[in-house]
Amino acid sequence: MFVDTHCHIHDSELTSKSEFSADEIIERAREAGVETLICVGTSVKSSKEAQEFTAKRDNCSFSIALHPHEAEKYSKQELNSQMDELDAIVASSPQKLVAVGECGLDYFYHSDAEVLAKQEMLFRRHLKIAVESDLPVIFHIRDSFEDFFRILDDYKGIRGVVHSFSATEKELKGALSRGLYVGLNGIMTFTKDQKQLDTAKLVPADKLLIETDAPFLTPKPFRGTMCEPKHVILITKFLSELRGESLAFLAKQTTKNAKTLFKL
Repeated sequence: MFVDTHCHIHDSELTSKSEFSADEIIERAREAGVETLICVGTSVKSSKEAQEFTAKRDNCSFSIALHPHEAEKYSKQELNSQMDELDAIVASSPQKLVAVGECGLDYFYHSDAEVLAKQEMLFRRHLKIAVESDLPVIFHIRDSFEDFFRILDDYKGIRGVVHSFSATEKELKGALSRGLYVGLNGIMTFTKDQKQLDTAKLVPADKLLIETDAPFLTPKPFRGTMCEPKHVILITKFLSELRGESLAFLAKQTTKNAKTLFKL
């Protein structure tokens, strides 16, 4: 059994061009051995779609969030209003809500001081929801680990995963010292940065999660096609060879990790 801990196949804007329906994508994943999916919200619309999508499907759970990219699109007042909508979703106690995220900081695409300030405001509101609801967090952190750790340390008891981890040993140590899990995906199969691969070898097996980020980050040898949850198998096989661990071991351990963090 495998778990795709991070995909967006529920999002109508992202998968509308797929030749397969959402249920066909899920069935293709199941046939490959991927039995459980977490559909990750990135906006109010996406989060509500994830809630509706997973309510009808036994093997799917969801998370809610405003992605840090949203900070560039809206005013602080508009962002706070949208976060109020996410608060309302949590308050309704939906059965399949398993996490807050993906949320965090992204300095790769954004450098404007006002946008970064709004990102921090958004991030803190997500962390407040996580603390109050006792939900884990799916973190989107890009070129911003110093501020990420600074902000995170203001909140006690936060648990979660650094999604799409592709940083160095220094950042890995910072994440692990705070008890966080590390999510690896198709990037590992096509990266040309040896430091990323070396760091992937250092992630303790009991802190490793596998994800696809479907429909993004399609692994080799299927670059140029839409990523699907079934590609968890390819990613895990690659990591098993990279790390010198059996596929069976990684499948069992990462599934256990996903069940532990997200209470699946």
